[in-house]
Amino acid sequence: MTDHAKPLPDPELRDHDPPATDPWPDDPLAALPGYLLRRAANAMMAELATRLTAVDLRISEATVLLLLGGREDLTSADIGKALDIQRANMVPLLARLEIAGLIRREPINRKSQAILLTEAGLDRLARVREVTDRFERDLLDRVPDAHRAHLVPALRALGG
Repeated sequence: MTDHAKPLPDPELRDHDPPATDPWPDDPLAALPGYLLRRAANAMMAELATRLTAVDLRISEATVLLLLGGREDLTSADIGKALDIQRANMVPLLARLEIAGLIRREPINRKSQAILLTEAGLDRLARVREVTDRFERDLLDRVPDAHRAHLVPALRALGG
């Protein structure tokens, strides 16, 4: 091989090469799935955060409301575990929702309290669902038809 010859791409990676219309042709990271996944996640979360301003909530707050919808048995520890939120972060998150009148606490037993949506919380949840449903439809519209059925299973596989 001469100094000017390019090596043939590894056949294992050939399907992952950036397309000819790559918006980042000079980005050496643009063929790395992890890098692209992080960029996509950051872009989508920024967009969702912007959309949720219409219902005056942060993503974490809206996620808690979505998780609580229809449930009456979740404690703060359950919520933290489900959403992978540390206890130190759960306390102020739930405090914000409680101060806003969106959640209330109700004893389950002597040791535990369920976190429940109030009437205002249920109303806000309906609005959150409208925003997130529209966001999810718009997100999927960006994915080529041939890949849509594979997107969620692929993301679940990556998430463990």
